[in-house]
Amino acid sequence: MATGIVRQILRIEGFALFAAALAAYTLLHGNWLTFIILFLAPDLSFFAYLVGPAFGAKIYNLMHALVLPLLMGLVGWLIYEPDLWKVVIIWIAHIGFDRMLGYGLKYDSGFKDTHLGQL
Repeated sequence: MATGIVRQILRIEGFALFAAALAAYTLLHGNWLTFIILFLAPDLSFFAYLVGPAFGAKIYNLMHALVLPLLMGLVGWLIYEPDLWKVVIIWIAHIGFDRMLGYGLKYDSGFKDTHLGQL
């Protein structure tokens, strides 16, 4: 788990990611009501913890890592679908916001054990 200055740098990166996503969404003239509605969508992955901590961590991490939104963004770019880009940007904003607050990727041991330290 990250501690000290490393943890602080990772949280600052989260803030930068969040701020960049907000700027990109603004530049694409996104609808802010849509932003608000979709912003918390990745947190629906919490329900996977009802199955158990290991499964919950896998689903949570899948929805809170940058790999899927970046792949979705690539698809949106290849087929030129700006609305898909907006969804990707909202997803990335959520990830950045979580990291900024110290919510990291989860370990199988429990929801409070993250790569950014204990919650």
